[in-house]
Amino acid sequence: MSEWVIDVGDQDFEAQVIERSRQTPVVVDFWAPWCGPCRTLGPLLERLTDEHAGAFVLAKVNIDDNPGLSQALNIQSIPLVIGFRDGRIVSEFLGAVPETAVREFLAKLLPSDADRLADSADELFEAGKHDEAEVAWQRAVQLDPRCDRALLGLARIAAERRQDGEALELSERIAPGPHRQAADRLAAEIRIRQSGTGDEQSLRAKLAADPDDLQTRFLLGQVLAAASKHAEALEQYLEVLRRDRTFQDGAARKAMLTIFDALGAGHPDVDHYRSELAKVLFS
Repeated sequence: MSEWVIDVGDQDFEAQVIERSRQTPVVVDFWAPWCGPCRTLGPLLERLTDEHAGAFVLAKVNIDDNPGLSQALNIQSIPLVIGFRDGRIVSEFLGAVPETAVREFLAKLLPSDADRLADSADELFEAGKHDEAEVAWQRAVQLDPRCDRALLGLARIAAERRQDGEALELSERIAPGPHRQAADRLAAEIRIRQSGTGDEQSLRAKLAADPDDLQTRFLLGQVLAAASKHAEALEQYLEVLRRDRTFQDGAARKAMLTIFDALGAGHPDVDHYRSELAKVLFS
């Protein structure tokens, strides 16, 4: 086997296929020594792997030696070929199909010209060259209007410029997949920023004079959230809920959920305040 063809099993499938596909597409060939069609398809896959010279990795899985994978993926017939990119399944086919069909499968799996432009734009953006990144993302979208990585990049540029309507419109165009969560977080951040108007110190003074003024407490939470003082904002919203769960048709709960979306699962503030919110709502 060539340097781009590897044997993979139960123990290293996660690392060699799922995680590796985040950097380089991985084609998984599920086969067995007794499978006649596998002996036809296998050499074809290996030849095309060499032809593409590192554009993807071919991972061969002997299902007889790795029953755990067969069961986990519910493999009932072979040869089965599955393409992974960005940690998820992109395309697959069953049986010893003709070479033209295999090439079509690879065309769907491998990065397009738009994907490569988006990759270069990401690097430019990280290097602080935002104008150049924007041009590259725009070219990528011209080539492929469904290039989610480029749409997300352009949405970030628009959000930086406070062009919130454009940023939200671009975010909404991103399909379910590896970039959807980042798009949702960006949209949540924009909504939080839009909602926070007012003077923090004046609101604090007003609330100190009347702690039962839930409208002022809620507005203070909005201002704090817009200033990225998320924990303080969540505390204010939570206090509103402790005093009146129905305040403004659940506005404090909705505001907390928006911050959870912006911060993302696993953030310590999200974990803490999601638990506190549950205590208030279900006590």
